[in-house]
Amino acid sequence: MKFRSLLRLLLLALLCAPGLHAAQVVETDVCVYGGAAGGVTAAVAAARQGKKVALLVFNRHLGGMSSSGLGWTDVGHLGDAYIQGLAREFYTRIGAKYGADKAKWTFEPHIAEAVFNEMARQAGVSVYLDQRLARTAMNGPNIAEITMDNGNVFRAKVFIDASYEGDLLKQAHVSYTAGREANAQYGETLNGIQTKTHGNNLPRGIDPYRVKGDPQSGLLPGVNADPGGPVGSADKKVQAYCYRMCLTNIPSNRIPVAQPPGYKEANYELLFRAIEAGQQGKFFQTSPMPNGKTDSNNAGGISTDYIGYNYDYPEADYATRARIAKAHEAWQRGLIWTLQNHPRVPAEIREQYAQWGLPADEFADNNHWPYELYVREARRMVSDYVITQSHCLSELPVEDSVGLAAYMMDSHNCQRIVQAGQVKNEGDVEKKFAKPFGVPYRALVPKKTECANLLTPWSVSASHIAFASVRMEPVFMILGQSVGTAAVLAITQGRAVQDVPYPALREQLLKDGQALEP
Repeated sequence: MKFRSLLRLLLLALLCAPGLHAAQVVETDVCVYGGAAGGVTAAVAAARQGKKVALLVFNRHLGGMSSSGLGWTDVGHLGDAYIQGLAREFYTRIGAKYGADKAKWTFEPHIAEAVFNEMARQAGVSVYLDQRLARTAMNGPNIAEITMDNGNVFRAKVFIDASYEGDLLKQAHVSYTAGREANAQYGETLNGIQTKTHGNNLPRGIDPYRVKGDPQSGLLPGVNADPGGPVGSADKKVQAYCYRMCLTNIPSNRIPVAQPPGYKEANYELLFRAIEAGQQGKFFQTSPMPNGKTDSNNAGGISTDYIGYNYDYPEADYATRARIAKAHEAWQRGLIWTLQNHPRVPAEIREQYAQWGLPADEFADNNHWPYELYVREARRMVSDYVITQSHCLSELPVEDSVGLAAYMMDSHNCQRIVQAGQVKNEGDVEKKFAKPFGVPYRALVPKKTECANLLTPWSVSASHIAFASVRMEPVFMILGQSVGTAAVLAITQGRAVQDVPYPALREQLLKDGQALEP
């Protein structure tokens, strides 16, 4: 009897404990899975048009990469005129936070997060934090409901997968791919294995072996013996990830970067050899942000990109992804510490990088480290229509444009290889083009036979090299608005998302300030 009473008291205490809540069943018109930039604009677009919207956020912070250190906006060499609609509104609100009356393209992470929070709140979007997809229930070709790993269930008429990973589209049995297609598949020239890289390569003369000149000692960590196939052939490698570090050189706001736990000097042997071979800088960018901060992205042959250590990420479970992310963080923290402290780094380089540390007023609940790993590419949907290199070059007409893209085809390196007895990076492509191109609506919806109530503004139906242009954060926001608007039309007219009439979609997008033609 006494045991049962104690058990009841224990259960009551657990139920009343802070942070523990009973699972919810939430029914809305539109459910957006993913709280990154395009997820926010999708949710805001639908909510402003009178629909009830749930926005599910993987962690506790809105904005994805745009509030996780990516403050140097990837506008591109063609100017910012193509960035309109809710995306333009976001950057204009950023400008207002700094006292400007126009769009601002550089900003601090906490400012971006504040703007996203304001936009969602003012639109009446219901935001749910700490939501991780566990399973998806289908009703024929429609998603009926999705269940989170905390037990919450979300039901909606239309779902939007705005995750960087494409997790919902996989669970909805939508066709997808990951990695690089062969050039021959879509008649391209910049896809597949690319041993003639366009930039961000290592200096000449770096010995690939652990003991210089001794093949029996094995290759350096992260170096492959060969490219894995001929130039232009397919593989499953994805372009490298990194954190977009926010650093500062303001002493009053600067937290030193300590040597990370488990640090191994051998993991930085390639760095030491690159310095010996002539790399004297570009170990990370220090693109200036307001108030003495940076957006520090990958910059050179050996830099913040942890090349070759992300291949498992697209298909991994949450625990494995967390381990991969931690490994990337350890690499970058170790890179900073090494550049600032290691005796094998020349004094002039140590002095050059000694000024940088983590800002005390950013990411306070995450040890001042960015919330999200820069997942440049994971799953990509394969629909009835695929964006290719020819679209980027404006060689194919787009009759159903729902937004513009204008950044160059920008693939980061995918691997390190031995080439002519030296270590080289492989996979970097940086190809500019002459004008913005329209992103077709058909590439944002799955095949109708697979799922009739799902859209995606990120894992779009595109080849690897075309996605390398579409993947930029402003375009993510643009396409988020477009799929949010399409979701409203699908609900209002009682149609599958594939059957939304383009003239009506176009009319509403233009009314809401979207740019559809270059």
